[in-house]
Amino acid sequence: MGFWNRWLPDTNFRPEFEGPRSEERTRSGVRVEVQRLNKFFGAHHVLRDLDLGVEPGETFVIFGPSGCGKSVLLKHITGLLLPDSGRILVDGEDLQAGEGRRRFRMAMVFQSSALFNSLSVGENVGLWLKEHRVSGPAAIASVVAEKLQLVGLSGSEHAMPSELSGGMKKRVSIARALAVNPHLILYDEPTGGLDPVLTEQIGHVIADLKQLKITSLVVTHDLNLGFAVADRLGMIHEGRLIEVGTPERIRATTNPVVQAFISTQMKVLAR
Repeated sequence: MGFWNRWLPDTNFRPEFEGPRSEERTRSGVRVEVQRLNKFFGAHHVLRDLDLGVEPGETFVIFGPSGCGKSVLLKHITGLLLPDSGRILVDGEDLQAGEGRRRFRMAMVFQSSALFNSLSVGENVGLWLKEHRVSGPAAIASVVAEKLQLVGLSGSEHAMPSELSGGMKKRVSIARALAVNPHLILYDEPTGGLDPVLTEQIGHVIADLKQLKITSLVVTHDLNLGFAVADRLGMIHEGRLIEVGTPERIRATTNPVVQAFISTQMKVLAR
């Protein structure tokens, strides 16, 4: 479904979902640190001593051409892939550490949206809460309504995915991620396959959600989206993070590889 509970050290922890404005009580987003990460697929060296630091509550955009390792990095953060060397820390603790850990909540927004076609919008958004028996039906319905309102889809609980546009499906997917009150959200090409109008809508949603101070990591090849939502951006090239900075710094870069990528993007938009 796109949700993970990962482990951090410390005491007992139980998610809070009661009340009409539960997002205001979500603790600050987590810090994510990637240290000298390496990944091979056979002889192909995909990630090469990659280093990355994302601050709590920051929206960090990773961009670069197809095949550069962006999605592979996300899969390491989710635990779907294990590194050949290097490590990933969340709030200073290694994700590969053992038992005796309290949980933080991580959610992922997939490129395909990954909604269950047999479930209504409300059932999709509230599914994790229902399956894990976090709250009763009335409380879950309140959370679902709250999260749908955050993405501009108030009153759509009874609609079916087949009745939605591509952009609406993406917004439902974001609402579903928000329903677990995550400390970290991963977006994998959130505007992939959308036209420019829908792309702009999703960009506005992601930008508006920054007020919640959830740590967000956005993987995209769309620099328009990146510049619109990012606190900072980083470009991956040949498995390495070669440039990191604010949108203003990235636009003004003297790195020829980054300049070439930006130039190519602008040419595509000008067509």
